[in-house]
Amino acid sequence: MAEQVADEGNLTDGFNLVIDALKLNDINTIYNVPGIPITDLGRYMQAAGMRVLSFRHEQNAGYAAAIAGYLTQKPGVCMTVSAPGFLNGLTALAHATTNCFPMILISGSSEREIVDLQQGDYEEMDQLAIAKPLCKAAYRVLHAEDIGIGIARAIRSAVSGRPGGVYLDFPAKLLAQTMDAAAGEQSLVQVIDAAPRQLPAPESVARALDVLKGAERPLIILGKGAAYAQADDAIRAFVEKSGVPYLPMSMAKGLLPDTHPQSAGAARSLALKESDTVMLIGARLNWLLSHGKGRTWGDKPKKFIQVDIEPREMDSNVEIAAPVVGDIGSCIAALLDGMGDNWSAPSADWTGAIREKVETNVARMGPRLQNNNIPMNYQGALGALRTIIKERPDAILVNEGANTLDFARSIIDMYKPRKRLDVGTWGVMGVGMGTAIAAAVETGNQVLAIEGDSAFGFSGMEIETICRYELPVCVVVFNNGGIYQGAGVNPSGGSDPATTVFVKDSRYDKMMEAFGGVGVNATSPDELSQAVNAAMDSGKPTLVNAVIDETAGTESGRIGNLNPQRVVAQKT
Repeated sequence: MAEQVADEGNLTDGFNLVIDALKLNDINTIYNVPGIPITDLGRYMQAAGMRVLSFRHEQNAGYAAAIAGYLTQKPGVCMTVSAPGFLNGLTALAHATTNCFPMILISGSSEREIVDLQQGDYEEMDQLAIAKPLCKAAYRVLHAEDIGIGIARAIRSAVSGRPGGVYLDFPAKLLAQTMDAAAGEQSLVQVIDAAPRQLPAPESVARALDVLKGAERPLIILGKGAAYAQADDAIRAFVEKSGVPYLPMSMAKGLLPDTHPQSAGAARSLALKESDTVMLIGARLNWLLSHGKGRTWGDKPKKFIQVDIEPREMDSNVEIAAPVVGDIGSCIAALLDGMGDNWSAPSADWTGAIREKVETNVARMGPRLQNNNIPMNYQGALGALRTIIKERPDAILVNEGANTLDFARSIIDMYKPRKRLDVGTWGVMGVGMGTAIAAAVETGNQVLAIEGDSAFGFSGMEIETICRYELPVCVVVFNNGGIYQGAGVNPSGGSDPATTVFVKDSRYDKMMEAFGGVGVNATSPDELSQAVNAAMDSGKPTLVNAVIDETAGTESGRIGNLNPQRVVAQKT
């Protein structure tokens, strides 16, 4: 048992029981913002040998915990204070649930008897009720002897089936409760087989293979669920044995190298429109894939095969001809086994058309990525960073923004799985610094965070956290002076700047210098390349202010079509 508070005879307390329950289940890293009533819990955790990283804002600590869960398949833990701190963390918890990342949000709370009578306690809020609609499960622990089972339930809920976020409510006086030490030790629960395999039905596997075999123009789409499964070798073997062209969703890039001969990434439009059968592996037919219908998919009829651990995902937007329900690893193993030794690849007409389009588009883009313009455009700047990732395939790329995200997703090739981390299903702005911190902490790898200047503003203060923990993170801020562009004007002619414009010629690199890190101002792709390579070589916290042409960029990146169109003329 942990010994962080003075023993009185053979007693233990809630502080010790929380620490021991987490450590028993191999959870040794906590992302948090200290404050009442969890300040001492964080101190005791650190004294017990746990790693406790303190952030400047709970939302960023939550994003760190969420991506830690994605990278490790264990629930990342975020710890916050009550009410306002809890609400800050709740955004990240909902983000984790939407993206199927295992995460536990632990928040201190006011006492139940005061909250229920609405008597006005310090930061009074019924946090459990608020959390329930936004996460996979929510629990409150009122008695010290239930801490072990509460944490065990949270862990199992977070990682079993389709992973997601779990809320765990700890009223303040729970932590100070005492009980017999021996009984406390017996109350702890080690979770056995927290995420058991879910084997697909044999008939569903046979049906899926029959549909795939009968296709003339098949396509495989890999989603981040496939990357999360860590069944990398089996997925690659299945794709290669099938001979089918594949499209990776953004966080699935690198499951197979983007330069693989079957990759259709550079021919996405052709592949989606012309395919007659589409196999989804850990990918959802949500807005990111235009819900499986409309102009994106062309006018040719399609059959869908879907591999997912969640049966309710099937038929969510279109009919699924061959649903395969189970964990990705088990499903792919069964599909591989069912293919036998005489599997026939798709026709050379189909695979050749995809390959020709890929080569044409890559050749067309090549010269645009090699310019050394001053000021930089997105292609020149990202072309320089593309080369760095190619030379450092183990580095983790974190990416967010509007244009910065959309251009980087298509320009920068990935070569290994789970090396590209971005905004996920919701397209959340502000995940960058929390994600970068957790990526460095959980993997020990170099991290390159490519940020739009708008996106960076949501979490930029966490560069102090990066410096404080001396993490090997290089942040590149694509600075074009505004949201989408920095060239907007106030339509009224007034003195206020346009709603999308920031301070001209901002120097984000000076922020990093203020905290003891390295700051560099880069005005050309060559300068950008030199600065990032130096940062990656040194491992020192670095921020590169990459000066981008203020007229570069488009409204909402590539999803401007989601903006509502005004139909009533402005009155004058």
